[in-house]
Amino acid sequence: MPHPQKTPLRALTATERTELERLARAGSERADRAARAKALLAVADGARFTDAARVAGRCAGDAVAHLVARFNRQGLAALETRHGGGPAVVYGPSERERILQEFRREPDREQDATGTWSLTTLQRALRRAPDGLPSVSTYTILSTLWAAGYSWQQSRTWCHTGSALRKRKDGSVVRTTDPEATPKKR
Repeated sequence: MPHPQKTPLRALTATERTELERLARAGSERADRAARAKALLAVADGARFTDAARVAGRCAGDAVAHLVARFNRQGLAALETRHGGGPAVVYGPSERERILQEFRREPDREQDATGTWSLTTLQRALRRAPDGLPSVSTYTILSTLWAAGYSWQQSRTWCHTGSALRKRKDGSVVRTTDPEATPKKR
């Protein structure tokens, strides 16, 4: 005889059911989110946790039990992937924005001792700033700049990828943007 479910799934609202059905059917949805949606729908339709796990393509019902408990607490946010182990994420969106804000600032030759940013000079400026990041690494800065679409050029400057200044025949300078820049990087 199977163990009784300790945490039964709460009643789904119409909006939640519609969203779960959409996620379970969507071919363009991430596979883990679609599997979680399928498992929750199966439990909502009366299936046991082990049967719901099989419907979702999983082996054990324990994971479905944890998912149900999380769904009862968080709602649809329970479908999102959480941090999967390893060191804790130290720099969130606000810290990354602070790195980009400092990067976009024109360096002061006397204060920053440079005319153009390098990873080291940017790290030094961020560590010295009163609202800066006292232990930021050059790797974190590099990853943040790459994620924002910047790349290091041979001219020792950082440029936004897919964007360039072009001089026209009439002498005017215009910024051109390549709409295919992101797909070309992959």
